Amino acid sequence: MRININADMGEGYGHYNIGNDDAILSIVQSVNVACGQHGGDATVMREVCLKAKERGVSIGAHPGFNDVWGFGRRQIRMNANDLEYLVAYQLGALAGMAAYAGIKVTHVKPHGALNNMCAIDRDYAMAIGRAIKTVDPSLYYLALSQSQMEKAATDLGLPLAREAFIDRLYDDEGNLLTRTDPRAVIKDPKLAAERTVRMVLDGEIISVNGKKMPTKFDSLCIHGDEPTAIAVAQSCCEALRKAGVELVTIPEMMKG
Repeated sequence: MRININADMGEGYGHYNIGNDDAILSIVQSVNVACGQHGGDATVMREVCLKAKERGVSIGAHPGFNDVWGFGRRQIRMNANDLEYLVAYQLGALAGMAAYAGIKVTHVKPHGALNNMCAIDRDYAMAIGRAIKTVDPSLYYLALSQSQMEKAATDLGLPLAREAFIDRLYDDEGNLLTRTDPRAVIKDPKLAAERTVRMVLDGEIISVNGKKMPTKFDSLCIHGDEPTAIAVAQSCCEALRKAGVELVTIPEMMKG
């Protein structure tokens, strides 16, 4: 068996560091790089791309709302066409910085509130998809499994990689628990590892109330900005390898 582990990163800017990017890059196989709206800037993006190349880690764009103060975790209602252009703008920014490292962006994963809204809002999910198709139709749409994003990728004929989460709990409908719920983020490395191995081997997600939900996914995400991210990521990767699961990049995962 094989699986991809991805992490959100490159979310600092200027003199502000958010998360431990160097440590994350040494653990995961793919990273989602902030593109300058909710976090990140040109220098940060370039440095992440250079370091990712050194470690053989694939990079993806992590576009979000233009909301540095709210770290992209506040919902913003906007015209779907404007959202499409905002995302295209961010894809172009990361592609430019990736060129400095001589590597190519391989996937796109929306950030924070944008990701949550795209999961249930078809107009938003399609806006992301149209931006991908216009800028680079070879990019994988990294979409929450069974969401409107997955449907948009299929409808638009885009490469699709489905995602689930290592460090987040789900409700009984298969949606991520809101971060206003104190149980939403899993911070215990041992608990996260046990759940992750079970998810991969059994092909199912367990809800916060114990409901088993068979789910197809190609990649598992860890949030790099969490203080417990490094410990959780290390624990999960070690547990997966001990269980005989190979860890690969998103392109390697999708090529079988």
